[in-house]
Amino acid sequence: MHATFPLLAKTDFPRLRRKQLETLQVNLGYKCNQTCLHCHVNAGPNRTEMMDGETMDMVLAVLARRKVKTLDLTGGAPELNAHFRRLVVAARKLGVRVIDRCNLTILSEPGQEDTAEFLASNSVEVVASMPCYSVERVDRQRGEGTFDKSIAGLQKLNALGYARPGAGLVLNLVYNPQGPQLPPEQTALEADYKRELDKHFGVAFDQLFALANMPIQRFGSTLISKGQFQPYLQLLKDSFRQDNLESVMCTSLVSVDWQGYLFDCDFNQMLVMPLQLAEAARPHLRDLLLHDPANGRIRVADHCYGCTAGQGSSCGGALKAA
Repeated sequence: MHATFPLLAKTDFPRLRRKQLETLQVNLGYKCNQTCLHCHVNAGPNRTEMMDGETMDMVLAVLARRKVKTLDLTGGAPELNAHFRRLVVAARKLGVRVIDRCNLTILSEPGQEDTAEFLASNSVEVVASMPCYSVERVDRQRGEGTFDKSIAGLQKLNALGYARPGAGLVLNLVYNPQGPQLPPEQTALEADYKRELDKHFGVAFDQLFALANMPIQRFGSTLISKGQFQPYLQLLKDSFRQDNLESVMCTSLVSVDWQGYLFDCDFNQMLVMPLQLAEAARPHLRDLLLHDPANGRIRVADHCYGCTAGQGSSCGGALKAA
């Protein structure tokens, strides 16, 4: 795999500082039942890195100490971590909002047949990856049969009350472009998704998050191989919008890797750019117990243009109307 950080490190991206910590985004491990081209984590079935129970206990301690409002669980497939359910239950008991970034196909994997019921019973918000409402495009990006399994997962979640009026169970979908281009305008695309998924499959969801692909890890390496890295990076820079800086996720979020080390965002985690906190050279959850990250300087590189290009892009979708 081609290294992307040397192509991104020298940057003129504006300086940023943290606000109050609101979200702890925790990567529970890189193991996944899928291998997707756009995956910036380079996750897959053969990855073995998984967060252990002791580190998860420290996650819970930080949630309580810092009064964090949201726990955002990522992977890989976070549900494959043996401690996933214990963490969810404990966080919910603390009154923390829990988000599960689910690839949908995991819900039909052996041993995961009751995962959807578990999520519903604990009022976990589901952010489900669904790159298109077309079987051909989804299977081309994620593998044959992925679309049908994804639809089955969505139908199962709907049957449990997700995205149904009055149920209080939130189901959001995520769109990523298939190649080196910016995502289309989120509101119009959401309307297309809702119309097509309801018409053909009876599937409902709450919101669509349109996210830009980051030129790092697997996707970035593919761009380098195809000679598309620099043109895509230039597209991100040319599409920069200053007003998106106020809403970028890194100002209120801390990303935690499977070992408990801290980063400004999930993308910095993949580029091994540690968060700057007190005197710690490589800050860990234990340092977050002692030090408030508010007002700290955020580390930036050229990939940050991906979050500020056009309508903007964050874990919660577009930042502005395009």
